[in-house]
Amino acid sequence: MISNPTTSDPVVSTLEEQNLGRIAQIIGPVLDGRDTVGQQINVTCEVQQLLGNNRVRAVAMSATDGLMRGMKVIDTGAPLSVPVGGATLGRIFNVLGEPVDNLGPVDTRTTSPIHRSAPAFIQLYTKFSIFETGMKVVAPYRRGGKIGLFGGAGVGKTVLIMELINNIAKAHGGVSVFGGVGERTREGNDLYMEMKESGVINEKNLAESKVALVYGQMNEPPGARMRVGLTALTMAEYFRDEQDVLLFIDNLFRFVQAGSEVSALLLGRMPSAVGYQPTLSTEMGSLQERIPSTKEGSITSIQAVYVPADDLTDPAPATTFAHLDATTVLSRGLAAKGIYPAVDPLDSTSTMLQPRIVGEEHYETAQRVKQTSQRYKELQDIIAILGLDELSEEDRFTVARARKIERFLSQPFFEKSLLVLQGNMLVSQKQFGGFNSSFPEN
Repeated sequence: MISNPTTSDPVVSTLEEQNLGRIAQIIGPVLDGRDTVGQQINVTCEVQQLLGNNRVRAVAMSATDGLMRGMKVIDTGAPLSVPVGGATLGRIFNVLGEPVDNLGPVDTRTTSPIHRSAPAFIQLYTKFSIFETGMKVVAPYRRGGKIGLFGGAGVGKTVLIMELINNIAKAHGGVSVFGGVGERTREGNDLYMEMKESGVINEKNLAESKVALVYGQMNEPPGARMRVGLTALTMAEYFRDEQDVLLFIDNLFRFVQAGSEVSALLLGRMPSAVGYQPTLSTEMGSLQERIPSTKEGSITSIQAVYVPADDLTDPAPATTFAHLDATTVLSRGLAAKGIYPAVDPLDSTSTMLQPRIVGEEHYETAQRVKQTSQRYKELQDIIAILGLDELSEEDRFTVARARKIERFLSQPFFEKSLLVLQGNMLVSQKQFGGFNSSFPEN
């Protein structure tokens, strides 16, 4: 549905006679249109409800400033479609697939609707393969899997996802797609500049670029933030055939938040737990189930998820957990100590951490690291009250080892050379045994 479109638009010219309507009501980014028979304002809206009496309720994908009752609207009779394919590489798009980088128009001969069905069950590819990240503490990830980076405000989610882009996307031979969902405009600009400096975006020949960027930043209306993730996913789906694709989404919580705004405030649905939309599970499933690997290619998705009030039981992150192959949880306590990446190995999980996949030695070492970290966590209250001297010799040894492990698993970001771990092991048995008093913590 297009509000008050120009008559020069070929789509409008085709549909104007039979699908002409008018705006009956405007409430923020929500329009009520009436099918009955100004200003040059183009606003694309997505129909959400049929109200009866030839009226529909639609959510605007851009600002509604300047719209008024009585303006003409056109029913396009089609879903939102965006350009896909090689023409999108090296470019920045908004939720409608329109370029916003001032580099001219994009070839739109090949487009795809943003609402599509998930791959059929028989098309899925289920073999396990480890995905190298160049970071010690977050391994192992699954190639073609869905990875979540969970954390509250200010613990380093965006920094970590940028580091993964630096380590993976720049060395990745295939195509990457980045979806900026409701985050800061500055971060999107910084990423674009880094991509150009590293050569992932080839300014001289955009066709040789390896990434497409889709932004719906926090200043956009909720309709755009709710759909920009689907736009990025649609572009990634096209590249999935015959190759491996990387899909970065920052931040998935903003997708849920925008859906909550549209559902409760604008469409009038009764809120569910903690004020979230009653359709939260359905909306999350419709996005996540389109990401899996198929027999023709894979999409490895890395998604940052904001955790409100550091509560992992909040419905938004809790609903996301069920769809992921690996979860990396960032700890405010580690961030406060200045240890980055502030990954908590106790809360983080991965379906790949199995003896038959990573090997017995890797698995056993990872479990010992977790046991030591857990014991250190249990002793922290005692240390705070009574002091370290009141612990037994064995517990003091455990504390010393745990502190060294914490610092061993940290690493500087944006290194010139990638850190590739042989066999993707967190810590070798020899190194683990060596974390004793003869080594300083730093």
